[in-house]
Amino acid sequence: MSTEPPPPAYEQSEKPASKWTSKFLPAGVANNMPKTTLSQHDGTQDYLVGVRGCLAIMSFLWVFLQTFVPAAVAHSANDTGPAWQMGLRKSLSILFWNDSLIYNSIIFLSARMICLPFLLDPTKTTLASSVLRRGLRLWFPTAVALIVVWIAFSLHLGNQYLYDFSSLTNNVSMSADLYILPTHLTNFNAIFDIFWVTHEFSYQAGNWAFPTQTLWIVSALFQQSYTVYAAMVIIPFTRKSWRLIGAAFFIITAWWVYSWAWFSITGLLFADLVVDMDFKAKCQRHKLLAYGGAVVLMAAGYIMQWIWVAARPDLYTAEINYHTGLYNTGGVYTWNDTTAPMLRADCYLIIVGFHLLLETSGILRKIFSNPAFVFLGNRSFSYYLLQSIIVYTLGIKTATNMLGDNLDEYTKASGVAFIACLLVTAAAGEVFYQTIDRGSKSFAHLVWAWIRE
Repeated sequence: MSTEPPPPAYEQSEKPASKWTSKFLPAGVANNMPKTTLSQHDGTQDYLVGVRGCLAIMSFLWVFLQTFVPAAVAHSANDTGPAWQMGLRKSLSILFWNDSLIYNSIIFLSARMICLPFLLDPTKTTLASSVLRRGLRLWFPTAVALIVVWIAFSLHLGNQYLYDFSSLTNNVSMSADLYILPTHLTNFNAIFDIFWVTHEFSYQAGNWAFPTQTLWIVSALFQQSYTVYAAMVIIPFTRKSWRLIGAAFFIITAWWVYSWAWFSITGLLFADLVVDMDFKAKCQRHKLLAYGGAVVLMAAGYIMQWIWVAARPDLYTAEINYHTGLYNTGGVYTWNDTTAPMLRADCYLIIVGFHLLLETSGILRKIFSNPAFVFLGNRSFSYYLLQSIIVYTLGIKTATNMLGDNLDEYTKASGVAFIACLLVTAAAGEVFYQTIDRGSKSFAHLVWAWIRE
């Protein structure tokens, strides 16, 4: 039995039922509606929202450049192009618009953040609230996004113009072969499957129909949420040393079986270290070791990434041969779909090194706590769901109308498309956030309050 003192108790504040419940619900239900328990919020963790905002910027850059300047994107299928594009491909792209680094970071950061309410207030109410609200919070925005995709591509635009643009610009990296959802029922099933599949997330209709085919990450986030929830329950009741050993074993095993839990449990471990083990103070006391370790990890990851892009691109997917295929074939991998999202060791080193540096450096945390980054981070999910749709509709249509049948004005057309997509994504993302995203959160809280009646 652990002899360590129990975690600190946090007071719970309660919020009365909102006024709109009295207007739209029967009086008997509205009057008896229990007060919604607010999750304990630690303002010192806001820099993580800022990191999410930075990822939103990187994600938008990747979507646009993969569509309009693919040779400047690391790991894209367009591996030849003008010298300036190849220079970007081998330098800034690895840092700032690298698809594998972006989605691996999103998985890690999600796990790092969703456990915070429970770690700060380890009660059964907080746990149950997090578990119940997670699905509702993700489902409604994703459903709306797929409905927009169905209306835009299945009912109106189709995908022939994407093939034409791809052929005109010789872009073999963009997802021109979008799956056209044929019926209402197909669209409904695609939405349902996003929250039902447990592996091979990229092999589903909703992802194939989504521009850039990146909607699979919602499935990964949803499934890995419950990996985090199941693992975090033991944290308040076990020794710190046991948790460290157990997490290390879990992470190594997850890497071996090629599971996203590799990143999720690492994110949970970082949260446990920061909240329960005074990790920041320890890093401050051992700055040289912490900074040195962070720099070594990040440098190793970036060097590996650079080698796979600039020197040995043929080895980029070789890492998968060192994992078992338990989630796919039941044994070692006998196939390798290089178009599927990959869990990568180089990305893992960069992410762990960066977050070690982040927890050590007060200046870096202050930078990411900037209101601009936090603003973007709060809206990052809305941007993520809309940016691909906007680039594949407004962006490509704008460029196509300016180009005609030749590429003489391609640079100008791409610039105009970039500005248009950026402005519309910002505006549409704000509307989506204020209505759909925040609405889904409010509805999830309402459902949680209702089932506790």
